Amino acid sequence: MQLVSGREAVQRVRNLIKAEQQTHAYAVELTAKQLYSLNPTGAVDFGGSEYVPAEPHPVPTHQKHSQDRYQWWTLVHGAYQVEFNEVIELAEDEMALLEPHERLLRAGAEHPALFLRGKINPLTILLSVSGARLEIKQNARISTLRIFRLGAAGAAPKAAKAPAKKKKR
Repeated sequence: MQLVSGREAVQRVRNLIKAEQQTHAYAVELTAKQLYSLNPTGAVDFGGSEYVPAEPHPVPTHQKHSQDRYQWWTLVHGAYQVEFNEVIELAEDEMALLEPHERLLRAGAEHPALFLRGKINPLTILLSVSGARLEIKQNARISTLRIFRLGAAGAAPKAAKAPAKKKKR
């Protein structure tokens, strides 16, 4: 498995806000498009016949400063669904790791690190706010995407040579 450069990774990402600011040496930052609160009445069963997803409801936005071009979400302690502006499309021999941005972590929120394959549109994650309150501005960079190229499909790994036996004297 080989980590691809940010310059190559960004070619798998669509709907970037500002590619030059979101692209780094070995990563691409993803931005918040919409946040949803979740109706906490989801259900999961063995067979799926009684499965009920938690219903998302858009979190309202507000203007924090009169000069702001973008709105803000104010989130209280709890779980939220985030929809990213960006969508990804990976090749058959690629997978991506989506992890929380370091600034998101330091601001008191997190989301699970996820491995992704294929085309994902829309791309969403479950965000957990640990503190009493968190404010997120529309288009804030909240996640980091790293893309890995996998080894050739079906290729068996090379066997390591056994160490030579020592002769007894």
